[in-house]
Amino acid sequence: MTTTKENVVWITGASSGIGKAMAFEWVRLGYKVVLSARRKELLEEIALEIKQSGGEALVVPVDILEEKSIENAVQSIIDHWGRLDVAVANAGFGVFGSIEKLTAKDWNKQLQGNVTGLALTVKYALPHLKQHQGRIGLVGSVGAYVPNPHVGAYGASKAAVRSIGLTLQVELMGTGVSCTTIHPGFVESEIARVDNEGVWHPDRPDPRPANLMWPTDKAAKVMVKAIIKRKRTYIFTAHGRVIVWLQYWLPGLVRTISSKGPKPVE
Repeated sequence: MTTTKENVVWITGASSGIGKAMAFEWVRLGYKVVLSARRKELLEEIALEIKQSGGEALVVPVDILEEKSIENAVQSIIDHWGRLDVAVANAGFGVFGSIEKLTAKDWNKQLQGNVTGLALTVKYALPHLKQHQGRIGLVGSVGAYVPNPHVGAYGASKAAVRSIGLTLQVELMGTGVSCTTIHPGFVESEIARVDNEGVWHPDRPDPRPANLMWPTDKAAKVMVKAIIKRKRTYIFTAHGRVIVWLQYWLPGLVRTISSKGPKPVE
């Protein structure tokens, strides 16, 4: 890759949480950043903050549930900056509920967003990434490896992300493009406060253990570093690595632990 000042990073789901934190981390390292999500007003606030700090940012709204929106977003990036060096497919959401209660609509929405939207983000970015031996970052979850009651649809979608990452690592051999699939443990986010219809509930309690939660800026640093180093798979936090290890060697223990955990609001 060339000097970072010339490099363009595209981040989906950049309006909050990990995506927003990664945007600031890439800018800190000297990259130009493209901010994408549905909430344009939030993206513009982030872009203004980046520009006031001396960085470069472009707002390109996108809806990962719409293929044309993804295709148009990539074209907007190329029209504006003429290149794309890193694509971080971070946009996603959780559909919660027991397998017994989830509807076909629930499953379709979860898989369309976290799987199809992610895959199409890569599809339209790839021709441009190949021109500069670029990098792909896929944001998965430790949930791809371990059972989590009432989060089955989300876990299934992230298991698919893991599979997509493994497949890309084979398909991209010889192209110079790398694919890093990142599986975070507990990181601060809005995911638990958004219901299955996409409505945000600011007062909804987060059932995840607060004492294990990583701040987004800390998570962003290790995620960006993994993508830059072209790691194939990167699992973090420490508790995330431990639970994945336990699932591999002591799956019965993990089932017992998971069954006693708090239930998300359905």
